[in-house]
Amino acid sequence: MGKKSRKPTSAKTNDNAALPPTAAVATSIPSTPAASPAAPIAYPSDGPSEEELACVQTTSRSLQVKLGQLVELISANDRAGFVSQFVPVDLSAQDAAGYLQDLTTAPEAEGQWTNLAAEIVTISAGSGVQNIEGDQETNAVFFFEHPLLKGCDREVSFVCTNGEWRAEG
Repeated sequence: MGKKSRKPTSAKTNDNAALPPTAAVATSIPSTPAASPAAPIAYPSDGPSEEELACVQTTSRSLQVKLGQLVELISANDRAGFVSQFVPVDLSAQDAAGYLQDLTTAPEAEGQWTNLAAEIVTISAGSGVQNIEGDQETNAVFFFEHPLLKGCDREVSFVCTNGEWRAEG
């Protein structure tokens, strides 16, 4: 290693011949600036997926925001907060408290909460929603198959009163 050959050089010249082997390797590799960030890889889209095509979300920005708020309350398991934002505006305090009890302490509370939560998440995401009726400015009715109960067709209605979206009836 490191010894020069005593053989006469051939007609070919090597610019790196006088350098140690490691230097010769280092100079033959093109350098790239270390500070330049790698460009992100982008793949061409072949269009929306079947799942994306199957999603039907409301065209109402305010209703979609309301659905997002309900999903946040569901994620936090805040049943009292959910009921206060979900039930009709004109529902009496006594009836609202009864509904909250149905979702918290009643014998079938966990099942009711799980099913209701799944329905609201489905509506918000638009997954499985087959149709939305109504003008989506003052009312919207979502038609979908229940996400946990196959073959169970559901409809959930929302109405907007004084700018506030709530479940109907």
